[in-house]
Amino acid sequence: MKYYSRRVIKPEDLNPGQSLFGGRLLSWLDEEAGIFAACQMGSERLVTRQIREVTFHRPGQQGEVIEFGLALTHASRTTVTIRCEVRNKQSLAILVTVDAMVFVNLDKKGRPAPHRQTLNPRS
Repeated sequence: MKYYSRRVIKPEDLNPGQSLFGGRLLSWLDEEAGIFAACQMGSERLVTRQIREVTFHRPGQQGEVIEFGLALTHASRTTVTIRCEVRNKQSLAILVTVDAMVFVNLDKKGRPAPHRQTLNPRS
């Protein structure tokens, strides 16, 4: 798995318990994984179809730098599946793992459409 962009957890990202709000983290992860998937497949209109097996391992704290690990695990004619992990940049402690985020490429009418390129996810 390769690690891509990073974010600093700011006060506005915290929940009432003063740790990173899970919904904020999932929003960031959805955006990061969607960008990654679009870049891998040359697709312009990817939308999230499914998120499977989200596991929160530890809370993120204000001031931590976190990074997003992403790996393409499956690609078909119209969909792409990404495995995700978010960790603390300094300690490498895992905050959250997502077994699979599935994105589907759409045409201008909102119907599933082939990606512009295909990849072997094992290469």
